[in-house]
Amino acid sequence: MFSLGFALTHGVGKIANIFPDESDFKPPKRNKNRFCRIDNEGATFKSHIDGKTYRLTPEKSIKIQENLGADIIFTFDECTSPLSGKDYTKSALKRTNNWAIKCLKTKERNNQVLFGIVQGGEYRDLREESAKFINSLPFFGIGIGGSLGKSKKDMHNILEWIMPLLEEKKPRHLLGIGEVEDLFNGVERGVDLFDCVVPTRMARNRTMMTKKGRMGIMNSKYALDNRPIEKDCGCYTCKNFSRAYLNHLFRAGEILASRLATIHNLYFITQLMENIRQSIKDNRFLDYKKEFLAEYERG
Repeated sequence: MFSLGFALTHGVGKIANIFPDESDFKPPKRNKNRFCRIDNEGATFKSHIDGKTYRLTPEKSIKIQENLGADIIFTFDECTSPLSGKDYTKSALKRTNNWAIKCLKTKERNNQVLFGIVQGGEYRDLREESAKFINSLPFFGIGIGGSLGKSKKDMHNILEWIMPLLEEKKPRHLLGIGEVEDLFNGVERGVDLFDCVVPTRMARNRTMMTKKGRMGIMNSKYALDNRPIEKDCGCYTCKNFSRAYLNHLFRAGEILASRLATIHNLYFITQLMENIRQSIKDNRFLDYKKEFLAEYERG
């Protein structure tokens, strides 16, 4: 709904930019074309491939997720743009709250858990209103949705506003966030779960995730490098293939390149989260965060 709607119209992502300070924000160029229209009952999509129209509602969304058999499913919600004004964000929040109730009533399968989603954009009163409402409903867990402001600082503020309002026994999931530093900063503020396309997107774009930062595998210096992507990595790719081989596969346009790169990046992220969990058990999370990010950012 967001990707084919306001993301196109406003030319932004869930966070409007990556600058650390709001004062650095520069409004993006806007594209008037969009393929999704939202009303109080649902969303209507127009395919960018063949022009066909599709309709999605809270009830249909739940049925699709039930049919897919996912272990964790989410309510139907409207992710607003970081550039949406407060009046629109408020009306979208009302829709999201109404849809949350419809989703609860629609869900039938007991072997799946349903998460509600907190919205409200970058507006504190709307975020707090949403957090209290979603937390009051019998959801298994809570999703924290976008938009998440105009900077990473805004995202941190939003988490700090709403976390005290959410029941600690319910897992908290930060939707669509997955950069390495964001995982640490989210966990530090009480986030339990994340989902993001970052590891797979980076893999398709020839970028490997390592403890020393991002590795552009197409760099000519790797063409004859017989070492694995990362020497102490236990993934299938690093155990069986070299940097040179990955470099060759990408240059040859082989689809295997993206597969092997994806295996490594996903392993990297899951291993990182495992280490973060262990650092919490060992009561040294902040030390681990400082040590890891110092090496990762130094590259």
